[in-house]
Amino acid sequence: MARKFHPLSDRRVVVTRELDVPMPARKTNHLPDPEVPDKPKRRTFTADYKLAIVREAAVCKEPGQIGALLRREGLYDTQLCAWRKLAAAGELTAFTSRQRGRPPQQDAASKELARLQRENARLQERLRKAELIIDVQKKISHLLGIEQPPMSLDEPTA
Repeated sequence: MARKFHPLSDRRVVVTRELDVPMPARKTNHLPDPEVPDKPKRRTFTADYKLAIVREAAVCKEPGQIGALLRREGLYDTQLCAWRKLAAAGELTAFTSRQRGRPPQQDAASKELARLQRENARLQERLRKAELIIDVQKKISHLLGIEQPPMSLDEPTA
């Protein structure tokens, strides 16, 4: 096997039978991989970083300083606007963290309370409809001249 320089490049080639296989003279690990990943990885920003960028943008006074800041950090103006809103709402403090995932399970007492509140709302709606029907019946009987005996809610009906 003979090693010689390839005539069109500065790489060494190994001559084997009639095939010229290029072989780099040294390893080049510093070059990026030219392959594009299937799905790019989304960047995530900590609350401290967001707060620092919002504070740094607040200090900018001259025209173009905020744009330079965004270019330097690789951010979009919509991200800065959203982070400003979060900071104004107090959600970018270092000690707050939004819990992700399902909410914690409710205990039996709170489940029962929720069920009773739903039932109460349903029964109140039925009562409202029944009272509306009774009022309509009273008006119709009055128009038709049918006398209804007065009923008291205190007396039991037989």
